[in-house]
Amino acid sequence: MSTSLKRLFFWLSGAGTETLEQCPHWEQRKYVAFGATVLVPCAFAFIACAYALSTLTDQPKVIYPVATVWAFIILTIDRALLAGYRPFLSWTRKLSQFALRLGVAVLMGLTIAHPLVLLLFRDTVTSVIEDDRATEMEAERDRFGTRKNEVRQGMDTLEEKIAKLQQDRLETYDAKFILQEKTDPTAAIPGLTSEQQSELKSATEEATAPFRTRLDAIDSQLDELTPQFTQAQTDLTFWQSEYERELNGQRSGLVGEGPRARSIKADQLEPRREETKRLASLLEHLTAEKATLQTQAREAEKQALNAFEARLAEIEAANQAEAARVATLRHQVEQNQADAFVTQQNAVREALDVQIETRNSELKTAQSELDQLSREERERIDAIQAEPRRDILTQTLALHQLFEQGAEGGQFAFSTYLILTALFMLVDTIPLVVKFFTKPGPYDRLLDRDETVFAAEHEAFQKSHSRYMSQLAAGNLIAVTRNKSLENALVDGVEHSRAAREFLDSLIEMERSFAERMKLEQEAHAHAGPEKLAALDAMKKRFYDDLHRRMEIFFAGGQA
Repeated sequence: MSTSLKRLFFWLSGAGTETLEQCPHWEQRKYVAFGATVLVPCAFAFIACAYALSTLTDQPKVIYPVATVWAFIILTIDRALLAGYRPFLSWTRKLSQFALRLGVAVLMGLTIAHPLVLLLFRDTVTSVIEDDRATEMEAERDRFGTRKNEVRQGMDTLEEKIAKLQQDRLETYDAKFILQEKTDPTAAIPGLTSEQQSELKSATEEATAPFRTRLDAIDSQLDELTPQFTQAQTDLTFWQSEYERELNGQRSGLVGEGPRARSIKADQLEPRREETKRLASLLEHLTAEKATLQTQAREAEKQALNAFEARLAEIEAANQAEAARVATLRHQVEQNQADAFVTQQNAVREALDVQIETRNSELKTAQSELDQLSREERERIDAIQAEPRRDILTQTLALHQLFEQGAEGGQFAFSTYLILTALFMLVDTIPLVVKFFTKPGPYDRLLDRDETVFAAEHEAFQKSHSRYMSQLAAGNLIAVTRNKSLENALVDGVEHSRAAREFLDSLIEMERSFAERMKLEQEAHAHAGPEKLAALDAMKKRFYDDLHRRMEIFFAGGQA
């Protein structure tokens, strides 16, 4: 392994490179492994964050940079946890330290584990979300269906009223004239002879015959086409629902416009849609033609009636030539009565026409409302279908709903979720767990030694500084501290004097101990001979020479 790569793993493990390089190779390999374990939760954090962001946006320039930053945050936290762990502590402090860091690691592990579990359960969660979407769409269809049924009932009521008004209008043509004399109580029209009544009826039927024939044909076509149009609308609604269910994957399990959906659209939906449009257009054309023919029939009937009345007046005038005054008066009376009756019936027809026109307007309004409801239903269903529903909250709610579905299946899904979550949490906390259960090595001992030395030096510095400040406060040198240069010189002199005193005391103690030892040796070897005594004298001389040399070096350094 190259040095730069090894140092990278040292950095990931939170260890000091300079200290680790003083350790054996097997200790360095152990910390390379620690650094590698930090990369594992970092990689999982990148995947989890990328998936979580993919539920919110499809922009790679947003997903990958944010996921990289999140992975770096997890890496930094894990590295800080490893760097802050110390094995040479009491079990109480070690367990409290580990518990605190484990709590932080568990929280960070949950933020990684939950999106990854959602990613693993994505297909099942998606099916639950689509089922909820289908249920919501069905509820919308039921709601709009209820409103459309109410509008259709209103349209049926209007059509019944229009039919009743049209029947009343037709009955106005069957009204009887009011004449002064009733020549035949059993006659169809009092005041007219049977032949005249037959002639009037023939003339009226002859004038309206072309229109009545066509009206009968139109009524027959309407009676035939109306059920067909109703059935076509019903089939169109049914196949539209089947096509939407196929798009949602409720029938074949495939979401989107697959072969089955295209087959339904081409073979069932589009032909029925065209047939419905054709029947609607044909019904509208027949209804308009019927209204036109009824108007023309009324005009022809009115013209025939006027012609017959004129002819009747001529016949009556010719028959009553011998009684011109009486016939003229009677004719005037009858003419006035006929005119009054025609005027009255025309007024009734006009009133009925206004009512029929009003009902037709209301019927068109109801039809427009029905079309608007159909458009709103389509827009609402399209909006529900277009909703992505991929965010973390929606997926979490769907997963919770999956847990509540069924006793065994939901419990199994919940147990699987807990196992996977625990597994991902273990993967995220593995660097700290491995560090905790690993036996302290040379690096830990070196680090503990450096920290112990630093702590001892710091404690000694605090004691020395406290003693110095006490002496400074008790003396008359407090003004010196106002000049930094003088203060530094004073501190240096005081410390050097103290060091010199300590040095001299140690030398005196050492010389005293050496003198007592030499005295004992000389007494013990008083009779050993001149050689032994000479050796002791030479040793004594070298000791004092070395003692003088040390004093010269120390004080020469202090003067410098």
